[in-house]
Amino acid sequence: NIHFESPLSNPYVVIPTYNEALNLETVVRQITQAVSNATVLVVDDNSPDGTGDIARELAAQGLPIKILSRPKKMGLGSAYRDGFAYSISNGASACVEIDADLSHDPKSIPTLLSALDAGHALAIGSRYVRGGSSPGLPPIRKLISRGGNWYASKALGITVKDATAGFRAYTVAILRRIDMDKIRADGYGFQIEMTFAVEQLSGGIAEVPIAFGSRTAGESKMDARIVIEAMKFCTAAGISLRLRQMESRSRSIDYEKIL
Repeated sequence: NIHFESPLSNPYVVIPTYNEALNLETVVRQITQAVSNATVLVVDDNSPDGTGDIARELAAQGLPIKILSRPKKMGLGSAYRDGFAYSISNGASACVEIDADLSHDPKSIPTLLSALDAGHALAIGSRYVRGGSSPGLPPIRKLISRGGNWYASKALGITVKDATAGFRAYTVAILRRIDMDKIRADGYGFQIEMTFAVEQLSGGIAEVPIAFGSRTAGESKMDARIVIEAMKFCTAAGISLRLRQMESRSRSIDYEKIL
């Protein structure tokens, strides 16, 4: 008999960090309280504020933490790609994304994992489904987020309401099927790329309502470059998708003529 491991059995929670010393201990302890069997993987880009040292101190105290140290700041998407690969190679049953800045509530992780256990390939913590919200977020950030999701839906035909969300969980099975070498974005465009990839593979996606809070300490990593990168991906991928659809229709018409 083939044995299918439940996504709930050995989840890895991947946290990319750069200068998150003020938040790391709090978010790690909240994660381990919310999911007692979770392993927290801190992917630290040589933070000058000592974030990596704090992670190592927490591991020495016996918390279920692993640290993937990288030599310099290399971007969010790159951190998740490396984090997923490390997690899978170490026996993860699912991979959860969460920000280190406490804008995501770790208490929602069990709900995301339960959605995977119910058969979905991806579970997104969504601000834009019924019950979701983003209290305290500055109006400009809300505008950027709404605009990015609208553009992704129009350019790519993405059906989920919050494709840019960074609080989500994947089954290992879907991550193995995605060609990570083709996932290039490093800002929130990475989340759009991954959502698009799951939809293209016909993986089921669940959106779980969450309250997305504002950063409690430290500085935001959001900048104009990240927004432009996401728009460039949506535009290029959308054009490619339309060309493939046109080519497919053309082949279908030619075949009908032959018949």
